[in-house]
Amino acid sequence: MHNLLQNFEQRLKIKNMRRIGLISDTHSYLGEKALEILRDVDEIWHAGDIGDPAVTEALKAIKPLRAVYGNVDGPELRYEFPLDERFIIEGFDVWMTHIGGYPGVYVPRVKKLLADKAPQIFVCGHSHILRVMRDPAYNNMLVLNPGAAGTHGLHQVKTLLRFTLDNGKISNMEAVEMGKRGEIK
Repeated sequence: MHNLLQNFEQRLKIKNMRRIGLISDTHSYLGEKALEILRDVDEIWHAGDIGDPAVTEALKAIKPLRAVYGNVDGPELRYEFPLDERFIIEGFDVWMTHIGGYPGVYVPRVKKLLADKAPQIFVCGHSHILRVMRDPAYNNMLVLNPGAAGTHGLHQVKTLLRFTLDNGKISNMEAVEMGKRGEIK
């Protein structure tokens, strides 16, 4: 009986674990390579500068999507998605916004909100620079920026992040490169 209960608990744990695909700054471009990589996750997060609603439609067609709008996103995307998304998932308090910054260089709006109540995971985009950092100033908050997955901007390589959230633990963090910025794949 003990083994049966243990097996049941193990299956519940596996079911609750979430594999996340984090993407940003698509700027109306979502390559087949990104879609292929994101098919392997349980949930997709888009940290803004979506560009064209067709991008989020394609993402929603393969997995559940959480997204925020960015500075290049027009009225249709701003109507559908918020500026900030704050949620609890797998024991983590997560805050996602597009323009955020990073440890020591947060934009004023974000710095004020972090001072009020910092999340455990802070997600942003905008810079087109992939970053995975801890911020000791805010209880060792994890700061995630997946870089840019689109073909426009200053980045040299298209990137995204994949990771697993499981009952207050984060694991299997991967920075995935999807080719040079100008390559269409």
